[in-house]
Amino acid sequence: MTPAPGRFGLVIHPQNIADFAKKFPFTRLLPGALVERVFQAVPPFKASHITGIVSATGACAEGWFVALPWTPRVLLATPPEATHRRLIQAGRIAERLGAGIVGLTAFTKVVGDRGVSVARALDAGVTTGNSLTAATAVEGALFAAARMDVDPRAARVAVIGATGSIGAACSQMLLGHVGELVLVARTRERLDRLAERLRAAGTTPITVTSDVRAAVGRAEIVITVSSAVDVLIEAEDLRPGAVVCDVARPRNVSRIVYERRRDVLVIDGGVIDVPGPVGFGLDFGFPPGTCEACMAETILLALERRYDDYTLGPEIELPKAEEIHALMRKHGFRLSGLRRFERKISDEELEEIRVAARGARPRVGAAPSRGAMAPHAGNP
Repeated sequence: MTPAPGRFGLVIHPQNIADFAKKFPFTRLLPGALVERVFQAVPPFKASHITGIVSATGACAEGWFVALPWTPRVLLATPPEATHRRLIQAGRIAERLGAGIVGLTAFTKVVGDRGVSVARALDAGVTTGNSLTAATAVEGALFAAARMDVDPRAARVAVIGATGSIGAACSQMLLGHVGELVLVARTRERLDRLAERLRAAGTTPITVTSDVRAAVGRAEIVITVSSAVDVLIEAEDLRPGAVVCDVARPRNVSRIVYERRRDVLVIDGGVIDVPGPVGFGLDFGFPPGTCEACMAETILLALERRYDDYTLGPEIELPKAEEIHALMRKHGFRLSGLRRFERKISDEELEEIRVAARGARPRVGAAPSRGAMAPHAGNP
């Protein structure tokens, strides 16, 4: 007899106004502010049934997207108690559908107490997925650096959003593997506390700053996991040959970087290939057969029938990050190569970036450059 599939729910939300049209095409005809305001009153609802997930072990899983139709701006502006009530509603919908584990994604895992209150109210397990997000952010950044011939052991690595749960875990994972670690966040007091803790745990040189542009301009490798809703990194900020892993959603790196900088490699972090003829039943902004790392963590727990709470609260336990990373390999999930804005970066394009980077890097002893600016598409 074939065992019943593991069952999970994923709570999602629109990243921007345009996302509403993926489920409700009529919203394209309405003013964005009106759409956002109207959907604030709409309760969570089942958005799609997820099928076809087949592990390398032969285990299967199915799940459901449950949508909370609030943009990041609404989520951040709403009092945490009200947001928790809506998230609990979403979780209970997933439970009624049969989910044993519920994953909070994107900004639903940032607001309030990062899943703790939701977990107390539900019978199903709850996870934010941040353990696998952190593990794959580091994996992706180091993989991209290797493809660009950047040696992490000699590199200055900047972590943008270092004091958040994912950023702090990434910083801890990088200890002993990089030449220098630059921690970047808004609050200096929290930065200093994190730096003190990390210095006590390893010998990697560590500096802190709240100046994103200064940190990025000096770094060979950048991991950006900030929960900021605005772009933090512009085309002129990056040094030639820089490698940037942008894990944040909405993205921290401006799309203009992709158009104007031919000498830097910027990749989408946390894009995971899901095994099996998976159908998500909804366009949520990722290529077919792929999902975010936080979603993958939830799916992996369902495949394992692990229906207890997993990653919750403001801190990630490194043993859990290591465990879920190992489960990812066990079940045949993997990083989805090098991508940017959901488009695969070909070997030919990567070689062009490497060649441009070598030509644009400053000579030893020369003043550092802000980067070689290529003309904007369409300009002479």
